[in-house]
Formats: sequence, C-alpha cells, structure tokens
Amino acid sequence: MLVLADYLFFVLHTLLIGFNLTGWAWRRTRALHLIVLGLTAISWFVLGAYYGWGYCICTDWHLQVRSQLGYDDAGASYLQLLASQVFGMSLSRRASDWLAGGVFALIVLATATAWVCQWRVGRQRPEHPAGRERN
Repeated sequence: MLVLADYLFFVLHTLLIGFNLTGWAWRRTRALHLIVLGLTAISWFVLGAYYGWGYCICTDWHLQVRSQLGYDDAGASYLQLLASQVFGMSLSRRASDWLAGGVFALIVLATATAWVCQWRVGRQRPEHPAGRERN
C-alpha cells in the first residue's frame, strides 16, 4: 500500500505543480487556479514561517511515506526528489529553492496579468438586457 502511495504522490503532486504552472492560462480554470495557488502560498509562507520557508505539506507527507519504505530523503525538496527519481539527475537544495521561488513569482505575475486582462475585457463589453441571448 505504501508503494502505491509513493507512486500516487509522484503523480498527484506533479499534476498539482503542472496546474499551478498552467491553470492561469484558461478563463474557465482561473478561479480554481487562484485557490490552488493561494493554498500553495499558505503552505510555503504561513506554514513555512513555522516549519521552514517553502514548506510543502504534500512533500512532507510524501517523504513520510518514503521514509516508511526505507528511503532516506530527509530534507529533500520535491524538485530534488523529482529530479533524482524521475530524471536521474542531481539538483542542489539551493538550486531547487531558487527554481521553485522564481517560477512561483512568474506564475503569480502571469496570474495577475490574466485576471487584469479578463477584468478589462469584461468592463469593455456593453451591458446586455436581462433575458436576451448574446451572440
């Protein structure tokens, strides 16, 4: 069961990161993306103030599972784990932290830009009378 949990964490955590990277790009996913990005920020900065900056609850749970499986990944970030286990390459903690922080900042900027653009387009559309279909 722990082996399955290990694989599921790799898949689900990677999908979560992928959604954080791209969810801002589609109008239909922007609200959910904002929630997920906010939860990520809470984990990194609010929980991180107590556990260490950049703390990720998903990584913590995943490393607990891997520890029970006998792996010694203590202190590793998820990007380090992903780099070594999936891509067979080594990534320093410093490089991992800079990569994650830099990409997160770019995602926040892209998210804000997408929301501002969506808000501007919405303001430029004329009001439609209630009950009438838009073409």
